[in-house]
Amino acid sequence: MNVALSPDEIARACAEAMWREDDASKGLGMKIVEVKPGQATLTMTVQPHMVNGQRIAHGGFIFLLADSTFAFACNSRNERAVAAQCDIAFIRPGKLGDVLVATAREVSRNGRSGIYDVRVTSGDVVIAEFRGHSRTVTGTWLPAADEETKQK
Repeated sequence: MNVALSPDEIARACAEAMWREDDASKGLGMKIVEVKPGQATLTMTVQPHMVNGQRIAHGGFIFLLADSTFAFACNSRNERAVAAQCDIAFIRPGKLGDVLVATAREVSRNGRSGIYDVRVTSGDVVIAEFRGHSRTVTGTWLPAADEETKQK
């Protein structure tokens, strides 16, 4: 007998499945704080190899944290999704040793398209604002859902 999972349980299970294969996020020391339907929070500490010649966090690493957080938010409903477009506004610099917190929230989801905003902070300071547009693709994260879909 299949026990139906709650939306929060589905979101967490999808995050666990994604995390197992996400060498980039794990390799940079990111940590998942929370994942709920359409939402995610990840952290990353700015390490020495992440600072640029200005001795501030390289924007690419800040973008990567925001992008990973966006990915966990838009894949939280057991539909595989990828980025279609993303942009970021850098507001303040991140510094060596800062613990950056990225929080994503779903703004819109319609058909195969979604829009997500991600705020990256260090303490109470907003470091960057990111907007990502997602597009669902074939497949799911949880095998049981694939099997149920094939049986219908």
